Amino acid sequence: MHTSHPRLPGELTFMALVVLFSAFMLWASYSISQFTSITSPGVFPMLCAAAMLVTGLMSLVKTARARLVLDDGEGWVQQLVRKLFPLQLVLFTGLIVAYMLLLEVLGFLVASYLFLVISMPVLGSRRIGLNFLVSLVTLAVIFVVFRTAFSVVLPAGSLVGPYLPELLK
Repeated sequence: MHTSHPRLPGELTFMALVVLFSAFMLWASYSISQFTSITSPGVFPMLCAAAMLVTGLMSLVKTARARLVLDDGEGWVQQLVRKLFPLQLVLFTGLIVAYMLLLEVLGFLVASYLFLVISMPVLGSRRIGLNFLVSLVTLAVIFVVFRTAFSVVLPAGSLVGPYLPELLK
């Protein structure tokens, strides 16, 4: 049984990009050995890329035939942004970027603890006390495992590192 689905904003563009990528991969795999024989190194990548291109074209045609459905009062750009970039995703992505930037300055322990404590409410946890405790226990376990089992030196941080006890460096 075949059921059609309404086309979402941006879906047609995405499918066109999939087809372009598949065509590029077919060309790139062809350039490996120019299909000199059935056992040449580029045959399997070419078959995979060709299958990807054919199924991508089939999906592109199906998507192009589907009817674009928009929520009331929203244009396709507004709906695309709302569906692709929900607030929770944007906030969590910002937290990851901030964590990466603060890791060198604050060190692994402080930056990771702040990241865990702040990210839990962003992801939906409302139990603040439990968030602090879970973050602390999780970080302690990670620290002990990486320091003792794997002998990994975790970054101490340029701002916090000089003040940490030797055990935590």
